[in-house]
Amino acid sequence: MKSFQFDAQVTAIHFEVSGAAFALGDGSVRFEDGTFDAVHDGAVLCAVVHPSGEGLVTGGDDGRVIWSRKGEAGVLATAKGWIDSIDASAESRLIAFSCGRTVSVIDATDAAFRRDFAHERTVSGVAFDAKGRRVAASTYGGAWLWYARIADQKPTKLNWAGSHTGVVFSPDGAFVITTMQDNQLHGWRLKDAKDLRMGGYPAKIRSLAFLSKGQLMATSGAQGAVLWPFVGANGPMGREASEIGFDDTTLVTHVAARIAHGRLAAGLADGRVWVADPAAQGLNFIKAEKGAPITALALSPDATRVAWADEDGRAGVAEVVIDNL
Repeated sequence: MKSFQFDAQVTAIHFEVSGAAFALGDGSVRFEDGTFDAVHDGAVLCAVVHPSGEGLVTGGDDGRVIWSRKGEAGVLATAKGWIDSIDASAESRLIAFSCGRTVSVIDATDAAFRRDFAHERTVSGVAFDAKGRRVAASTYGGAWLWYARIADQKPTKLNWAGSHTGVVFSPDGAFVITTMQDNQLHGWRLKDAKDLRMGGYPAKIRSLAFLSKGQLMATSGAQGAVLWPFVGANGPMGREASEIGFDDTTLVTHVAARIAHGRLAAGLADGRVWVADPAAQGLNFIKAEKGAPITALALSPDATRVAWADEDGRAGVAEVVIDNL
């Protein structure tokens, strides 16, 4: 396992084409091989892999969106305020980010392209659908859906009272799921806007991920990793969640997975990290020693490597070697 000690907390981890890349609270992006770029005047608040697969696109509290590659960084866009959330689509080559009440969409292949979509309340999260054609924004009172390339349009509004803190599309595009301020998820089936109530969590859900070809959605926020079924036209509607890795002495703070694979990684509030296959038995502890809470986690595209970071700036990258996975 490779180990790192950073001088700032890691905001996000992603695997780009050359390996793990860490976005930090000191404004830098640090690559697994030791290469780094000091890119933002202030903290990196959010990050995503560039649509090309090379490097990270980061949003900072300096109002800039920056593409960082090894030894090279360039500003892609600016906004009047800090960048709260960001997403990118390899399929459409689009990048979406939020600043205050505005979601902006830019094109990684066309520097002149930009769309700005205004909302009534502050936007907390953005996410593309699987094809990168629609972008969802979470905000107070629900989620708004936009066609990413169309300038003048009225959004589809998915309403549910309360503060929504993040958003995702299901891989098949049939559902939109949001995390909420009050320890629960909410969802909508898009064909009829029917609501999905997904509660019972002891803590706030800060992380979720789809795996097993989109048939499962894993979340943090409980003593184990919570798994919701997304099979059939009704998805999790009327069905109960399951849980793996239950441990009543700690909480799962982050989960990471890949849609094409069945492996799930989880980072815990006591500093440990495990990988498991929900269809198999047992957990494989990638990081067994306890410590500061895990604040960032990522699984490589082929699901063979895990990268993690904790609240004290410690981080690592490890191979996943499990005979039965």
